[in-house]
Amino acid sequence: MDLDLPLIWAGIIAIAVLMYVLLDGFDLGVGILFPFAGSPAERDTMMDSVAPVWDGNETWLVLGGGGLFAAFPAAYGALMPALYIPILIMLMALILRGVAFEFRLRGRRRGKRFWTAAFAGGSIAATLAQGFVLGGFIQGVTLREGQFAGGAFDWLTPYTLLVAAGLLAGYALLGATWLIWKTEDELHGRARRWAWLSTAATAALLAVVSVATLLVHPRIAERWGFQDGGINTGEILPLLAIPLVGLAGLIMVAAGLRRRSHGLPFLGAFAIFLSGYLGLAVGFFPNIVPYDMTFRQAASADNALGLMLVGVAILLPFILGYTAWVYWVFRGKVSADAGYH
Repeated sequence: MDLDLPLIWAGIIAIAVLMYVLLDGFDLGVGILFPFAGSPAERDTMMDSVAPVWDGNETWLVLGGGGLFAAFPAAYGALMPALYIPILIMLMALILRGVAFEFRLRGRRRGKRFWTAAFAGGSIAATLAQGFVLGGFIQGVTLREGQFAGGAFDWLTPYTLLVAAGLLAGYALLGATWLIWKTEDELHGRARRWAWLSTAATAALLAVVSVATLLVHPRIAERWGFQDGGINTGEILPLLAIPLVGLAGLIMVAAGLRRRSHGLPFLGAFAIFLSGYLGLAVGFFPNIVPYDMTFRQAASADNALGLMLVGVAILLPFILGYTAWVYWVFRGKVSADAGYH
């Protein structure tokens, strides 16, 4: 039986992007919450909580972006010109954040304040830029003969601003629930308050973005069974499991916070993001450049995809194993004197 290599590679990239959003989302969320910490010591603990894993989390961004370039070059060539500006902002913000991570520890008092602001600012800027990339992707890219034919700022619209705000709230929720899981004492209690606020903001913005997506983008609305002013129950009923996963995630977060659970809110936040991700996939699959280029049209030749698949089959287990090992080794609470060296 011949392997459907374009479909396999579409799945690999989709999983890599999801892993990046879930894993780097919570450490970006920690940076977003940095300005609200009660003291420099709390910020040290917040940074210590993600120190062993933050750079490994970004491996998935490399796999997703590199995989798109190698496996679907036509899609890469169409998407990059459409989203150059927010992607460059994201990359520069991630670089600033990484530098701040290292220099903040060794900076003197005045320098430490600067690198604290750089870490928070880089986290916020990277998140907003990712929101603009996501929003620009959802609203579609103007193509002519397979090439980008739009303007440099097509990605900047009221809709993408709304998506960026929603992603900021969602990452803050991931960061807050991570801190609930990993910290103790006053910071733990503060993280619970942040989680309540970010849950409310995430739920509200998720609802608004969902409605706006259906109103602004009729192709997505049609996929979800909304057409000709009515509802096609035959199409929408099989898809109701996706928003129900998001609702279950919100219930898990709220129930976990009320019961003072340490891990349940974090799992609930993951479920919310999984629901949103699956909902988007339903809206544009099989298009890899919404809404005029499918993943099959954009794919490299099968022999190239097959050769790369061999490499991924060797490399991916090591990435997964290393990731699992790091999270296992650094399991448990982060104490105030843990230190990052």
